[in-house]
Amino acid sequence: MPDTVPMAKRRALRRKQGSRFDTPLGRAVLQSLAVLVFFALWEFGVRLGWISAFLVGAPSGIFAYAAKIIASGELISDTWYTFFEAILGFIIGTIFGSLLGLALWYSVFVARLVEPFIVAINSVPKIALAPIVVLWFGTGLISKVALSVSLTAIVALIAAYQAAKDADPDLQSLLVSMGADKHQVFFKAVVPSTLPSMIATFRINIGFGLVGAVVGEFISSQHGLGHMIYTASSLYDLNTVWVGLFTLMIMGFVLYYVIEIIERTILPWKQASTVQQVQV
Repeated sequence: MPDTVPMAKRRALRRKQGSRFDTPLGRAVLQSLAVLVFFALWEFGVRLGWISAFLVGAPSGIFAYAAKIIASGELISDTWYTFFEAILGFIIGTIFGSLLGLALWYSVFVARLVEPFIVAINSVPKIALAPIVVLWFGTGLISKVALSVSLTAIVALIAAYQAAKDADPDLQSLLVSMGADKHQVFFKAVVPSTLPSMIATFRINIGFGLVGAVVGEFISSQHGLGHMIYTASSLYDLNTVWVGLFTLMIMGFVLYYVIEIIERTILPWKQASTVQQVQV
């Protein structure tokens, strides 16, 4: 018993010391340092001959080329083109898939009837659909958006349907006992309970939206980051390839945090409960 208080104090002290960097600014500083160390070691290895600049590229070459195409406006133009395709595909696919998945809650019979088809469609690699999509919609913007929709819609559908199935049955029974009809149960119990799961799916779908856009640009395009990466890789220009890849990473990073801001706005109670759990 006498050792309990000192042990608790030591744990509290360690927690307090460890929380110095557990702030938005502290985490940003550590993350920035990690990136700088990574690029410094990479450049160091290239200059010493430990890493092949031809096969891997070099940070100095990457940054030099990035500065060049930023100044010319080429990188901004390609980034905007890919961003627009990915966002459009993400929005259309996520809304369509979520609404369809929620609608399946209304009929267990229909849900069980279409569930094997949903599983079958989800099991098909969407990249295999790319030639068909290009054949149907051409080589312009619509085909890239269609590919993004094909990836995001099925993920949103499955997530929304599963979340609707897992909605609190006790709350639904309570509303029914109080005289609520099926529409009222849906909007007052099912939809609110599915929001956390659906918004979590948004984070995944951001990546799928970018994948669809880039794959479409690989196949046929004169613009976009996918076109830049594909052309550079065919010429063994690794520095340009890395510029495109890092730009996609930054884009995904920014969009991820936009989704997090939306989540905090729509579901403030979830953020508060997370903070309480960390404090405990």
